[in-house]
Amino acid sequence: METFKQHLDKFITITDEEFASVLSFFQEVEVKKKQDLMLSGEICKSMYFVVKGCLRKFFVNEKGIEQTTEFAIENWWITDTFAYERQIKTDFCIQAVEKSIILEINLQTQEELLNKHPVMERYFRMIYQRAYAASERRIRYLYEMTREELYVNFSTLYPWFIQRIPQYLIASFLGFTPEYLSEIRAKLAKSRS
Repeated sequence: METFKQHLDKFITITDEEFASVLSFFQEVEVKKKQDLMLSGEICKSMYFVVKGCLRKFFVNEKGIEQTTEFAIENWWITDTFAYERQIKTDFCIQAVEKSIILEINLQTQEELLNKHPVMERYFRMIYQRAYAASERRIRYLYEMTREELYVNFSTLYPWFIQRIPQYLIASFLGFTPEYLSEIRAKLAKSRS
């Protein structure tokens, strides 16, 4: 779990002994590609930290089409924050995009962790602030950018996603059809040659 320790070290200072204690509050889970961790209609009980692999959060719209709203790769967290904080039914699904290793924690255990290690309050506050800022930026991009600009911006900011995540999921995240994404990619490739 050196990955998780290195991640925490970016935000807070804890000893190896404290880290061992912090880690004991989490459950390490190995998930297969396309395995569901949470389904729409279930109580959102857990938050997930990606040690290795990739997860995605999505909902199914009224037309029956999956709409990806979020990805989580190494050192990223994912959950339905609204449902998790209230311990209510979620409208989202969380699924593994790749075979993954994750750390899972539920709300009650997280409260126990925060009571025993108050420094983790600072860690989670910083994580939530970053997630909120990223969400605000994404909303602005959706309003201001053309679809082509949206793809160029995404592929520039997150080039590793383009290599790693299937195109139909990237299209879903950006609000495109896979066919439209193919057209954009072909147009960009043509303009570069």
